[in-house]
Amino acid sequence: MAVEAVGEQSLEETPTWAVATVCFVLIVLSLLIEHLLLLLAKYFNKKRRKSLIRALDKIKSDLMLLGFISLLLTICEKRIASICIPKSVGETFLPCGSPSYSDETEEEAKCAEKGKVSFLSRSGVQQLQYLIFVLAAFHSLSSILIFGLGMAKMKRWESWEAETKTLEYQFLRDPRRFQLTHQTSFGKRHLRFWTEPPVLRWPAFFLRQFYGSVPKVDYLTLRHGFILAHFEERSNFDFHKYIKRALDRDFKKVVGISYWIWIFTIFFIFFNAHKFYSYLWLPFIPLVMLLVIGTKLQAIITSMCLDSHDKSHVVRGTLLVQPSDHFFWFGRPKLLLHLMHFILFQNSFQLAFFTWTWYYFGFRSCFHRKTVDIVLRIVMGILVHFLCGYVTLPLCALVTQMGTSMRGAVFTEDVMEGLKRWEANAKKTLRSNYQSARPSLDASLDTSLSLESTLSFSASHSVEFDPPVEREDAIIEVADAENDPGIIVEEEGEKKGSFEGFVMIS
Repeated sequence: MAVEAVGEQSLEETPTWAVATVCFVLIVLSLLIEHLLLLLAKYFNKKRRKSLIRALDKIKSDLMLLGFISLLLTICEKRIASICIPKSVGETFLPCGSPSYSDETEEEAKCAEKGKVSFLSRSGVQQLQYLIFVLAAFHSLSSILIFGLGMAKMKRWESWEAETKTLEYQFLRDPRRFQLTHQTSFGKRHLRFWTEPPVLRWPAFFLRQFYGSVPKVDYLTLRHGFILAHFEERSNFDFHKYIKRALDRDFKKVVGISYWIWIFTIFFIFFNAHKFYSYLWLPFIPLVMLLVIGTKLQAIITSMCLDSHDKSHVVRGTLLVQPSDHFFWFGRPKLLLHLMHFILFQNSFQLAFFTWTWYYFGFRSCFHRKTVDIVLRIVMGILVHFLCGYVTLPLCALVTQMGTSMRGAVFTEDVMEGLKRWEANAKKTLRSNYQSARPSLDASLDTSLSLESTLSFSASHSVEFDPPVEREDAIIEVADAENDPGIIVEEEGEKKGSFEGFVMIS
């Protein structure tokens, strides 16, 4: 066989101590990783960050999925390599200019005898397994890195939230103080000369995301508008903790890999062919999308300020912004979160692809022929990760709360669990009451049907009512009973279902 010709050893010719040593090392590493994940879950549970525990479970499930794909590739490796295709088809859409064939395996040799090439060689399947492993590692690490950068940026907001409990803050927002819209701090920041003309507005929004993307005045104003839209004016609602809970829940969605993410990943792999010159435009897609989202978020804040300014030029206390879905694309605030998810995964994929090609084919290969390609991929990957985690993610976490409806993260984890238990108990009670009431309802229906069947009236029978005079006396007696509290009237329920007042004449 061709495999034996290259000097490869099977397990039949391998010492058992070598096999046992490799298995021991792999098992120890697996247990160590599992123990570290368990400690991380205990830490999140201690900090009452149950959403992060669910995000950690999501990462585990994604890693298990990628591991299952790698296992399928290992099982189907020989069958995939046995598929033969014409050389003309095998030489299309190559990542390198000229193909090189090597008949090292039995499957490739059989295809070469037919004048064809293997659909995917065994070495190609093994390299693809390494790519999947590197992608899983980069996606998990980059998600944790971006989340850590976002939480570090939002740490400053904690002091701003504490400031809202001071007397100075309450005095500055006293409803008895009147001022014009452009005199407020929020108005001075957003009501500028460049606000109206679109030619100046969008470049200003683009540049504003790079310096002071979330200033103190924007945070306090959006906080004030959110609380007045959903709570009482004097509510001591902790807006900072609410955003942290919302970000924890969003993190679970960001670390996951959806089916449409897999579809775009396949397209990215396809466009790595040499004829598309992907190194000139592919690394810029996540960066351009990220900058567009940051520009849109800044535009939403200014649009809320203009909306409040158009409604009233005079402000009582502080400027009030009205949360609404119409400020967002297609009226869907969650669309921005899905786009952030796409950006994060595609940037992780590009960094993983660069690392994989560097490891397997060297720093200088057909994937990276020019120095410009290497610099672009590394710089773009690092820049997108930093901007996404430290700039855009905190801004997105704040602005997306300004939709029409508030999210479930407004309740703490304990309250949410209590509400879920209450809902489950209520459904169980309703179900049991319905089942217990069903037999009595069936019995009443049977009784009514039997009465109808026994009380059949023929043509020779007639029904007489009481004379009208007696009926008037009864009405008078009831009226007297209502006027005189001493008269006791027989309750209506005692005569329900009786046939008094009817005379059966045969």
